[in-house]
Amino acid sequence: MSLFLYLILLVLGLHVTIHCAPLNSPEGKITTCHSPQQNATLYKMSSINADFAFNLYRRLTLETPDRNIFFSPVSISAALAMLSFGACSSTQTQILQVLGFNLTDTPMAEIQHGFQHLICSLNIPRKELELQMGNAIFIGKQLKPLAKFLDDAKILYETDVFSTDFSNVSAAKQEINSYMEKKTKEKVVGLIQDLKLNSPMCWMPYFCLEEAQWAKPFDSSKTEDSSSFLVDKTTTVQVPMMHQMEQYYHLMDMELNCTVLQMDYTKNALALFVLPMQGQMEWVEAAMSSKILKKWNRLLQKGWVDLFVPKFSISATYDLGATLLKMGLQDAYAENANFSGLTEDNGLKLSSAAHKAVLHIGEKGTEAVALPEVRLLDQPEKTLSYPTIQFDRSFMLLILEKSTRSILFLGKVVDPTEV
Repeated sequence: MSLFLYLILLVLGLHVTIHCAPLNSPEGKITTCHSPQQNATLYKMSSINADFAFNLYRRLTLETPDRNIFFSPVSISAALAMLSFGACSSTQTQILQVLGFNLTDTPMAEIQHGFQHLICSLNIPRKELELQMGNAIFIGKQLKPLAKFLDDAKILYETDVFSTDFSNVSAAKQEINSYMEKKTKEKVVGLIQDLKLNSPMCWMPYFCLEEAQWAKPFDSSKTEDSSSFLVDKTTTVQVPMMHQMEQYYHLMDMELNCTVLQMDYTKNALALFVLPMQGQMEWVEAAMSSKILKKWNRLLQKGWVDLFVPKFSISATYDLGATLLKMGLQDAYAENANFSGLTEDNGLKLSSAAHKAVLHIGEKGTEAVALPEVRLLDQPEKTLSYPTIQFDRSFMLLILEKSTRSILFLGKVVDPTEV
C-alpha cells in the first residue's frame, strides 16, 4: 500500500506591543536535541495533543458536515506552540489553552522542551519511513525580529529564516512557493496564491511523511476495479477495492459500536482504521479522546482477517482562522494582540491560518521501492472462516508515530472519489 502525506500550515501577518522575557531552559539556555528522550513530558504531551486533535476534528466536522476531513494535528500543535513562544500575556495563555495546556500544571519551559523532543524524534532519519518536520519564517525587511527569538526558534523548532521583500508580491510568492515545493518534493505546488502587499511575515510550518510502506502490502492482482462504497443512505460510488487475507491487530468496540483495525508500516508508524456501524459515526466522533486510544492500544488483538480497503486519494484545505477563533484563540487576532517576544515592532497580529493536507493510498509502498508480489509464509488454511472487515462506508483514519504516540494525520473518508 502506498502512502504519501503532505501538510502545510500557513500563518500570515503577525505582531504586537509589550515586551516579555524570552524563554530559557531550566539550565538557563536552550540546547540542541541530539538524542531525544522519551520522558514523562513527551508522554503527557501525546495525550494533550491527541485531545486537541479530536477537538479540532469535531470543529471541522461541524463546519464541513458530510465531507471528507483530513489534517495533521501534530503539525498544527507544534506551529501554535511555536507561535506561543513569541507571544506574551493573555495572547500566550489563550494559545496554550486552545492546545490544552495549563501553565500551572505544565510550565512554559516544559512545554517548549517537550515539543523540541517531539520534533527531534520525528526528524530522526529512518530507512523506509521518511518523516520531516520543520518551519520557515519569511520576514518582511521592515520588521525587526528579536535575535533571541530567532536563535531559539532555530534550535527548538528547526526553523529556516528568510528576509523577504514583500513589496514585490510576485517575487515573494515565488520564493515561498519554491521553498515549499522543495520541502515537499514538488508534491505541493503553488501553495500561496493570494499574498498581501507589504505583509509583515509569512510563517510556514510543514510536515511530510513519505516512503511509508505497509508491512503487509496488498497484491494488486486482487484489487477489484469497481466496488460499491456507501456515501450516505441514498448515494453509492464505485471505487477500486483492495483485498487480502492477513493477520492484523483488530477489535470490536461494543461501547462505541465500531470496528478498529491496525495496519503497521515497515518502520515506526501505524494506521488505525475505525469503521462505525451504520448510523453510528457521530457517536464515535463525539467519544474520541486520548483515553479511547489508550483503551484500544490495550485491547487490540492479532488475528486473521479477510480485509477489504478502498484505494483512494483524499485532500483537504482549511482556513483555520475562524475555527481557532471559536476554540478560544481571540486575542491573537485582535488589535491588542501581544507578540512582543517575537519582534521589536508594534501592532503585529495573526491575520490568517491555512492548512493543506493530501493523502494517497494504494497497494504497496512508494512506487520507487520494489516489494514482493507474493508471500508464501503463514497463510491461513483455506477451509477456515475468518472475520470480514470491509471498509465500504464512511470510516475514520488515524496515522500515528509509534515512539511518541503522536497523531501525525487524522481524517474521515466519507466519499473516496471526492477530489
